[in-house]
Amino acid sequence: MSDDAAPTAPALLGPIEVRELAERLGVSPTKKLGQNFVIDPNTVRKIVRLAGVEPGDRVIEVGPGLGSLTLGITEAGADVTAVEIDHRLAAELPSTVRAMQPGVFADPDAPRFRVIRSDALELTAEHIAELPAAPEVLVANLPYNVSVPILMQFLELMPSLRAGLVMVQAEVGYRIAAGPGSKEYGAPSAKAAWYGEWGIAGTVSRRIFWPVPNVDSVLVSYVRSDESRGSEPERVLTFSLINSAFAQRRKMLRQSMQPVLGPLERAVEVLEAAGVDPMARAEQVSIDDFHRIARVHAASEVR
Repeated sequence: MSDDAAPTAPALLGPIEVRELAERLGVSPTKKLGQNFVIDPNTVRKIVRLAGVEPGDRVIEVGPGLGSLTLGITEAGADVTAVEIDHRLAAELPSTVRAMQPGVFADPDAPRFRVIRSDALELTAEHIAELPAAPEVLVANLPYNVSVPILMQFLELMPSLRAGLVMVQAEVGYRIAAGPGSKEYGAPSAKAAWYGEWGIAGTVSRRIFWPVPNVDSVLVSYVRSDESRGSEPERVLTFSLINSAFAQRRKMLRQSMQPVLGPLERAVEVLEAAGVDPMARAEQVSIDDFHRIARVHAASEVR
């Protein structure tokens, strides 16, 4: 290689590129949108590696911001759909990807990157139907203030998602991945378990963000269950039971579930028929138990 050969452009954003890009766009990270931009390429590659992203995977990303994680995913050869609420960032993202990884747009008829300008919580089935193919992997640095609602929304909206890795506030991550009997176990844990298996895949330093957050973050992995757990009406009823049980988590199930199951005698009857102790409390009940209660309750209502 000759001395005067042009240097290779970086494929990922570092701290200098992130700040220069933000300054040029007049963007200041805001707490309202839960924005903390990742500025460390090594962490980006770690996230992509732990997510198991492979060439050809169809990835959906939430809150791509300036594109730090986006570029790590496209670098791995995946097809990326990014959902971005900030109109300035959404408009700039394609240009950033094209400048740093032009190969992503090598096929003009089938580019490997696109942006949906939307609030993630307002994403609809119509948005998904307009994509070339349904997303199969979720990889995201989720906005801390709405991470659980977004996660639940995406899992319900996209049954095509077979796996995922999300970066969330540590407290929230441990709650999502918790199992029955642990102090972190709650409604988000039980609802997440409806869809598949969850676990803590790793931790990340606060220093990889700009601005540096005042909370710790973890990486939470997801693998969808091989078989669908139940019908949509069953899911809705099961989630109602979960909400009711955890709304009064200090009470026994025979009391906390009455808003859904009915009076005390009726609630005890359903719980016993489902093989669940009426005197148990919400944190002791698995998603299998909640689902079984829902099925028994629905069947008895039909009679």
